[in-house]
Amino acid sequence: MIYDLLAPFYDKFNGDVDYSAWADFIEKIIEKNYGMGKPELVLDLGCGTGSMTLELAKRGYDMTGIDYSCEMLDIARNRAYSEGFGDKILWLMQDMREFELYGTVDAVVCCLDGINHLTGQKDLDRTLDLVHNYLIPNGLFIFDINGKYKFENIYADESYVMENDGAVCIWQNYYNARTKLCDFYITLFCEDDDGRYERYDEVQRERMYTLRSIKSALSRNSLEFIGAYSDFDFNEASDGNERIYIVARCKKEGDLYGEQ
Repeated sequence: MIYDLLAPFYDKFNGDVDYSAWADFIEKIIEKNYGMGKPELVLDLGCGTGSMTLELAKRGYDMTGIDYSCEMLDIARNRAYSEGFGDKILWLMQDMREFELYGTVDAVVCCLDGINHLTGQKDLDRTLDLVHNYLIPNGLFIFDINGKYKFENIYADESYVMENDGAVCIWQNYYNARTKLCDFYITLFCEDDDGRYERYDEVQRERMYTLRSIKSALSRNSLEFIGAYSDFDFNEASDGNERIYIVARCKKEGDLYGEQ
């Protein structure tokens, strides 16, 4: 799996992501919408190398991180130990479409377009149904997606190259506006101990979801849409934004927000 190979370089390739500011934004969302004091149990779905998991753990949340990549989780676990959170975060290697928890959580976060990796409606619904199942009544689901603008104008049919010490990542994008699917043909060159480079090739796929389709999917799975924002200042988002931050609330029969 390409993410196992990318794991040692993942954070450097995403060095422009300000996880601290993003975590501050998540806390503001919680303050505005949770309504039951500060939540304790939070799930980071598709946690990768644990950057957001650790940021939220530092703010006092009891964190669980789920990812499908063993190598990503190894890095996350080692970082947690090095920062004093080794025994305070539960790491689970699971598919987000089939994850299982030991009980409910107060909030779920899913960062860096994990939802776009769910390329079929059944996969999206399966994941949202599990999010709903493991959230407490009125619990929050906070996630982001790459918007229509990014698929049509940044991904499109473009090629990109990222270089870092010991690795070169090249990908060619092919976006199908009819199916709303974007295929990423990824070539990764990794340096061996003897200075030679090994080549690895893989195809990844993301789906473009409009805000309307996301709202519909949330509704189908008893998750109440609260808002969509284009930035950390809570400006309202549209399909014209590159990245969209979305907040939903879990509705369960008989709870305050679920009553008709």
